Amino acid sequence: MRFSYAESMGDPTHYLPLAQAAEACGWDTAVVPDSICYPQFSDSKYPYTDDGDRSFLDGKPFIEPFSLIPAMAAVTTRLRFATFVVKLPIREPVLVAKQATSVAVLSGNRLALGVGLSPWPEDFDICNQSWKRRGKRMNEMIEIIRGLEAGEYFSYKGEFYDLQSAKICPGVTQPIPILIGGHSEPALKRAARLGDGWMHAGGDPAELDTYLARLHELRVEAGREKEPFEVHAISMDGYSVDGLKRLEDRGITDVIIGFRDFYRGGDVSYEEKLQPIEQYANDIIAKFRG
Repeated sequence: MRFSYAESMGDPTHYLPLAQAAEACGWDTAVVPDSICYPQFSDSKYPYTDDGDRSFLDGKPFIEPFSLIPAMAAVTTRLRFATFVVKLPIREPVLVAKQATSVAVLSGNRLALGVGLSPWPEDFDICNQSWKRRGKRMNEMIEIIRGLEAGEYFSYKGEFYDLQSAKICPGVTQPIPILIGGHSEPALKRAARLGDGWMHAGGDPAELDTYLARLHELRVEAGREKEPFEVHAISMDGYSVDGLKRLEDRGITDVIIGFRDFYRGGDVSYEEKLQPIEQYANDIIAKFRG
């Protein structure tokens, strides 16, 4: 079991010292969210709040992941970083491949690329990308990123993208794990067929087992059930040693832990963020690892 610290929507100056503190006391990963901008006018609903309201995001600071992760990597040596998640189909695939490989090289292969679909049509409009067929387009994007990351000449011809032979330099010395976020059937299929893992976004705790069972079925169908596969999950079981053992028994490889309600609460001081990081490491991580 690996332990991922979640921090978001707070003072940008806190990120680097918090990353250093998390690494020093035994955390494995820092997860980094993605948000391009906040539209002034929108009827869209947020999928992870009970009422669909997303006003809690208005005015909250988000640092672009491919900028923030290298900064945190520069002040740490072991901590891994996972995007949670990059809104992939609002972007251009070759540029994402270049950004991801650059971060992987600078961090010494400490990047896991979590990707997903934005739930907001406005993100697509603002970035001049099509909302329609975004899932199928994302599938091709994953193939392009995988093809370019090695630093060799690569070409691609699909339904949406036609890439002439080109290479990215430098390429990576280890493949970047691509983790698929989302709870829908298409997202689970994408994770089973194309992903190196799946990222759970929380919600009803009773549904986690349903997602895990379906993922297993889909991986068997794809002939990938014996391949390594990361499962990153949010669960209240992550806050006790016995709960962590239950998660591990269910196939969870990475537990995502946060100490603030980002949906309802405001920011807190650096000291108020530091204290639970250290306490959790002492009371839970150390005891779980024995």
